[in-house]
Formats: sequence, structure tokens, C-alpha cells
Amino acid sequence: MAKKNKGGRPTIMTEEAIRKLEQAFLVGATDLEACVHADISKSTLYLYCENNPEFSERKETLKNHPTLKARFIISGALDDQDLATAHKVIDRKEGTKVAAQVTGENGAALFPSMIKVVYE
Repeated sequence: MAKKNKGGRPTIMTEEAIRKLEQAFLVGATDLEACVHADISKSTLYLYCENNPEFSERKETLKNHPTLKARFIISGALDDQDLATAHKVIDRKEGTKVAAQVTGENGAALFPSMIKVVYE
């Protein structure tokens, strides 16, 4: 039995448009970037997400893929005992704890026009 045509304009949210959106979100694209890739407007995307909450959830999941991939790469570098990566992870986790001494030229009194930063 054939589907009855409801009339009106055909949807722009075709399987191809959804595939392109997912492809863009998978690499961390913004909503606008994904819409450009799929050749749809942001309002079309938002309306589709509103009417399809499961797609909206999938969109957010896909957007996190690059971050998760980066975490696996960093973890692999740590497993390989990469010292530089280990330092970067600790610095980002704890914040840079570098002691800085601010003095004038040759250790003289500080004048606002000349600042020398010495890291210890």
C-alpha cells in the first residue's frame, strides 16, 4: 500500500542531510558549521532537534568525539612514558606553578616601563 502524500513542501532533512550533519558533528563542528556542510539553515536544524530529541542527544554525543579521541591519544602517550606529555597533563590539571620574580634591569628597582621576568 502506497503512502498517502500529505502535500506541502518536501522536507529538507533528508537522510543525506542527516548523514552530513552527523559527519560534521563527529569532527567537533559547531551547529553553524554542520549546517553549512549539510546545506541547511540553523533554524531547520533546531526545529528538527526539537521534534527529534534522540537526534539532539546524538548530536551532543558526536560533538564530544574529538575530545574523547584526544584523551585516548594522551593516555597512550602516558602509557609510553612520554615525559613531555606527563608534564603537560600535570600543568593543565594543577595549573602552572612557576615562581616568577619581577625586577628592573640587572636586578635594579622596578620601573613600570621596563619589566624583566625571571623564572626559577
